Amino acid sequence: MTRNDDLFDRYMKADTAHRAHGETCTRCSPDARCSVGQRLYESFERLQDACLARRKQV
Repeated sequence: MTRNDDLFDRYMKADTAHRAHGETCTRCSPDARCSVGQRLYESFERLQDACLARRKQV
């Protein structure tokens, strides 16, 4: 597995975790996230930015 694949896999896992949390959390809403939802979103966002930046380099 290449480094790019690892980054993409982590990005996809973060997306899955964020979406799963949003589907089950009663405290998260479209306008606000609970602390766990916010942490998951920020992780997803960082990995998405890194993945997109890496793709631009290729």
